Amino acid sequence: MKKVISIDRTKLPTEQPDPVIINRWHCDIPMAAYVNPGESFRVECFDWTGGQIENNDSANDIRDVNLAPCHHLSGPVGVRGAEPGDLLVVDILDIGPFEDSEWGYTGIFSKEKFGGFLTDYFPNTAKAVWDFNGIYATSRHIPNLRFAGLTHPGIIGCLPSRELLTEWNRREAELIATDPNRVPPLALPPNPQDVILGSLKGAELAAAAKEGARTVPPREHGGNCDIKNLCRGSRVYLPVYVKDGGLVVGDLHFSQGDGEITFCGAIEMAGWMDMHVDLIKDGCNKYGIKQAMFEPGPVDPNYSDFLVFEGISVDDHGNQRYLDVNLAYQQACMHAVNYLKNFGYTGEQVYTILSCAPVEGHVSSIVDIPNACVAVQIPTRIFDFDIRPNAKGPTKHVPKSDLAYET
Repeated sequence: MKKVISIDRTKLPTEQPDPVIINRWHCDIPMAAYVNPGESFRVECFDWTGGQIENNDSANDIRDVNLAPCHHLSGPVGVRGAEPGDLLVVDILDIGPFEDSEWGYTGIFSKEKFGGFLTDYFPNTAKAVWDFNGIYATSRHIPNLRFAGLTHPGIIGCLPSRELLTEWNRREAELIATDPNRVPPLALPPNPQDVILGSLKGAELAAAAKEGARTVPPREHGGNCDIKNLCRGSRVYLPVYVKDGGLVVGDLHFSQGDGEITFCGAIEMAGWMDMHVDLIKDGCNKYGIKQAMFEPGPVDPNYSDFLVFEGISVDDHGNQRYLDVNLAYQQACMHAVNYLKNFGYTGEQVYTILSCAPVEGHVSSIVDIPNACVAVQIPTRIFDFDIRPNAKGPTKHVPKSDLAYET
């Protein structure tokens, strides 16, 4: 496979021999490499933090991680002939960890570092380290568990146009202004601290750093969608906004549950991704496309037996909300947490399982006023014991254990 972007993991992202790393979205970033329509190629990627997290039994690195430069993404890859209004067709051929680094991690972040979906229930910093054995993941921090990963890029997208970048910054600034002191914040404005924009230098870099969009949210161009089914064999349709497209990928995940609920909630890894690209000229206009789309691949863990936990839009204090899907999802997750604790897991362990195992989340009903209904589906066979209810009641199968915490 032709490798168009290589990284040196012995060096910091800012010290790479070639300027192939970016951590903001901006229209002026020069292409790091070029490919032709119809070509297949490989891109290497750091983990999203740029190598700040270690394979150990302490969560101090999660506590101390510098989030200002994140994510560390590879690209942009220019596709010759791509023009604004075209549709870039990207086939994900294969994806995996480096052979000398077959491990990953999942983190629970404090509220001050953006927390996670259940941060009010689980405020403490913690970490699980996972070992990869082929397609399977196990963790010394969460025993009695083994599952097949659905490996995918958390982030894939094309560079925005000047107009689109301006729109992103406008609408997110307006949202922040509604509650500027909120913890965690409502959104992240441009921040020039630790900006990396490929080969941009000097005054051009300084100017772009002040307005480059953060990589945290998904947007129209794709970006940080964290869709676990965007796996091997998937085909992605990305709108093109600038000349040559500017394809960027990164934030590779060995596995993830729907929602990636702990924030650093997939099994994060460094690795490589093989892709094939093509173009549909004027495709956005032909099909009226204003948002990235994809076709799932044929590779999927073959789990067919699930225990499904329901959640409705009523909070812990009995307060009724009108069709609040966010609250219903939280309630479904906590339903699962409280249930699985009966078998010996800690709440933080179950929170992590929900975030990074191949868990399905579905909005089951959004019309039956006043309660939205959400279903969180956990594959029963990822555990080495039966988690289904029975007449005898639950047995504590899990030995006393827990995640790694800060010291």
